Amino acid sequence: PGLAAPGLTDAQLAAGAIAMGFPILIKPSAGGGGKGMHVVTRQSELLGSLATARREAASSFGDDSIFIERYISTPRHIEVQVLADRFGSVVHLGERECSLQRRHQKVIEEAPSPLLDQSTRARIGEAACETARSVGYEGVGTVEFIVAADHPGDFYFMEMNTRLQVEHPVTELVTGIDLVEWQLRVAAGERLSFGQQDGVGNGHAIEARIYAEDPAHGFLPTGGTIAGLREPEGTGIRVDSSMIDGLTVSSQYDPMLAKVIAWAPDRASALRRLGAALGRTAVHGVTTNIEFLSLLLRDGDVAAGQLDTGLIERIAPALDFAQPDDRLFTRAALILHASTWRHPDRGSLWQKPNGWRIGGSAPSVYRLQVQGSGGSDSADTTEVCVWGSPDQASVSVAGGPRLDAVTIIDGSDALTCIAGVGSTVFFSIRDDLLTISDGPVTWTIADLRSRPRDTAEQNSTPELRSPMPGSVVALSVSDGEIVTAGAPVVVVEAMKMEHVLRATTDGIVRLDVELGAQVTGGQLLARVVPHEVPAAHPSADTGSALTEEKAGQ
Repeated sequence: PGLAAPGLTDAQLAAGAIAMGFPILIKPSAGGGGKGMHVVTRQSELLGSLATARREAASSFGDDSIFIERYISTPRHIEVQVLADRFGSVVHLGERECSLQRRHQKVIEEAPSPLLDQSTRARIGEAACETARSVGYEGVGTVEFIVAADHPGDFYFMEMNTRLQVEHPVTELVTGIDLVEWQLRVAAGERLSFGQQDGVGNGHAIEARIYAEDPAHGFLPTGGTIAGLREPEGTGIRVDSSMIDGLTVSSQYDPMLAKVIAWAPDRASALRRLGAALGRTAVHGVTTNIEFLSLLLRDGDVAAGQLDTGLIERIAPALDFAQPDDRLFTRAALILHASTWRHPDRGSLWQKPNGWRIGGSAPSVYRLQVQGSGGSDSADTTEVCVWGSPDQASVSVAGGPRLDAVTIIDGSDALTCIAGVGSTVFFSIRDDLLTISDGPVTWTIADLRSRPRDTAEQNSTPELRSPMPGSVVALSVSDGEIVTAGAPVVVVEAMKMEHVLRATTDGIVRLDVELGAQVTGGQLLARVVPHEVPAAHPSADTGSALTEEKAGQ
């Protein structure tokens, strides 16, 4: 149930909402993707939310038209693929479950839905076909429904997308029908060569969207230049990707980089196959959601098919993202050591980095620091010592025991064997940054040997750095202005999301950007110089006291 019509005023929408009952959902008429959507739970919030939704709709889509519908607290997003020719044939190719979303945008899609029984599947499929027939639709389209998680027999029409959806590969894999081909055939005037009975699905397919975003920091969009890339292959695996090595990823567009899709005879097998494929996927130079996707697939509710559109928001804070440990730093130092050792400029015996000296060899010392997403760095530095050649080395982390180690570099793969335990990682090195992918987890580590150590003075000056690539849309203060801790200083926008950077201490603002500037993740935007106690001007009395003090020494 809802209220939608051209030219609805806020007063008309408010009256409809009151008659319908709360909670309601306000949505823009001219666009989707979660932008401009607002849940209203009580009447006192209604007028303000309507005004906000109109502004956001106008900003995002150039049209401030909005409508309202009943809000279902635990909805499942289920859509049906339809295909119609100009001769009156309309078929559906089954449904897709798209309930795993963040910020109302899809993350994981699958076909068929684990929720629907055969009776409901037939009903929702016929409803989708009837929707297409009612408007004389021709071509490939998707009819989207909201289904109550606790009452799967109840479904409500949401919208129809008159195009191919991002997630169309899962339907292609379970039906064997090429939707792109048939979109072109129907547009060329051809008749469908199959009927409803031929669109029965086989097996289960699941798709994961790889986004340039940082799940550990509220899914903020990221960007950068791809410095290393590995995409999975294998039985039942399909990859639709825009990525190439060296590609510059901007935060000004949709953050989706690729889709990894897995097919298997049943859902459990498809989940395992997709998880394994994500473990063979690596993107260096751009923070992505690959580790998040892997953790999501292992969640108990996801495995059981107990889905709804709010599930990610509920479980994301508790997901167990990997943390840096001694094993990571040991492998990083060994890879850097082996890469330096095999450098072509080190052909001379006297240039080998073996640390030889009278009385024994000195180690190669690596000062390593994990780089955070958006360019923010960990404050901790770990020192690792490596002795010997890569094929016969020993290594010690932070003054710990020396362990025997062997490192073998094969292209972009590095095999390290430490104290008899071996593992292989995918790696890339750009400038003084080493990036390592171990399964779905990727780390970027700086080698600080060539950087000066931080001074106390540098550490005492709080810096405000952009958490993501974007544009500076507001400067809340002027250069040289005095601020208090918590005061807004700079606002950065990317993908219609605003991030406010606030002063971390009382002090004087020094701006390093101008309004409208395009900035990169980690770029310095402003500094807040803490207040200093002014030095007293020496007086005659002070001078006398100092003279007397010196004289008495």
